[in-house]
Order: sequence, then structure tokens, then C-alpha cells
Amino acid sequence: MNPIDKKEIFKIRNRVHRVLAESYSLYMLNLILGLILSAVWPLKVFQNSTFVDFSAFIIFFSSVLILWAQKSSEKLKTENLTKKSFMNGPYRYTRNPTNLGLFLLIVSFGMLVNSFFVVLFALIAFFVSRLFFIKKEEQLLEKKYGAPYLEYKKTVKF
Repeated sequence: MNPIDKKEIFKIRNRVHRVLAESYSLYMLNLILGLILSAVWPLKVFQNSTFVDFSAFIIFFSSVLILWAQKSSEKLKTENLTKKSFMNGPYRYTRNPTNLGLFLLIVSFGMLVNSFFVVLFALIAFFVSRLFFIKKEEQLLEKKYGAPYLEYKKTVKF
């Protein structure tokens, strides 16, 4: 792959950030939609409060995951890139830890408030995000970083 110039890198970076912002906005929109539908039709996920403690733990865990991912992404060193360059923090386990964290955060919130629609719309947001936004983001990252990123994708599947 031919190296690309700094202007092209800047354009790609801005496009990656835009795709991520759109993906995260989808989660927010679906959360709001789920809350509105829950107010109109209060369908429950479960009948007892067994999952309240568990969902509170997942809310904490997912918040930590999101913060950890954001801090780790700042540490990417772009000189002498290898696949290991991309494996900072939670990125060694998943290529999209912020997206996963948002999904877990909203699903666990839906469980905490026992809202069928919040959980349903979190699932929809996750699949739409995976099919469209993350696919586009990864195409841009492949173009920007080339072979090292492709090797990273082979190592970290999800």
C-alpha cells in the first residue's frame, strides 16, 4: 500500500470521527425512543427485580470500559506501526470497546429500569452500528494505517 500524504490522513481522521459520532448518536436516539415507547407502553423485561444488582454492576463496568477505551486510544503511536501498536488497553480484546461499552451501558440501564423497549432498541442500535458505522470506520482505518491495521484485525476478531 502506498503511503498517503498528511492532508489525506487528516481527511480520513475527520471522517473516522464523524462515523463514530454518528454511531454514538444512534445509541442516544434509540435510548430516547426506547424511553418514550416505555412511557407509552410500559412492557417489562422481567417480572421480579433479580437483575437490578447485576445491571448496576454492568453499568459501572461499561462506564469503566468506555473511559478506558478513550484513554487508550490517545496512546496510539503512529510511527513504526505494527499490529501491536493498536493493542492498547481494551483494544487488545475488541476493536470497538467504546461501541461495546455503550451497548452494555444502555442494555443494563434498560434492565435496571425494567424497560423492554430500551433493551430492544439497544440491540437494534448495536446491530445497525456493527453493520454500517463500524464497517465504514474500519474501511477508513485500513486506508489510513494499511497492513499493520489489517494484521491487527486478523488478531482481534471482534
